[in-house]
Amino acid sequence: MLNDKEQQRIYRHQRIRDNLSGTQERPRLCLHRSLNNLQAQIIDDAAGKILVGKSTLAKEVKTKIKSGGNVSAASILGEVLAAEAVKKGIKKVAFDRGGYLYHGRVKAFAEAARRGGLEF
Repeated sequence: MLNDKEQQRIYRHQRIRDNLSGTQERPRLCLHRSLNNLQAQIIDDAAGKILVGKSTLAKEVKTKIKSGGNVSAASILGEVLAAEAVKKGIKKVAFDRGGYLYHGRVKAFAEAARRGGLEF
């Protein structure tokens, strides 16, 4: 059973997803945040494929952070994901914040991904 806040976030995310879809030219950068970790994926919704996926539990991220649920971990994850995406030839993405406010960890992740070379 989900609490009211999480249920509201899911409704918000559904409203966002009604207007946002990843394509071959501009895939969707989806972010999920939990208390202890962050997960991010770049998804081509037209083909139904995940092009790039990273989490704060990935080896290259986990070695650089102390905790996976803070702003510094979000920044490192954004940079690592952007570097891997640029390596695969992905530059433009549509940012799907998952119904979360653009604040704190979500904002830190987005700014780091932009610094890493992604455009959104």
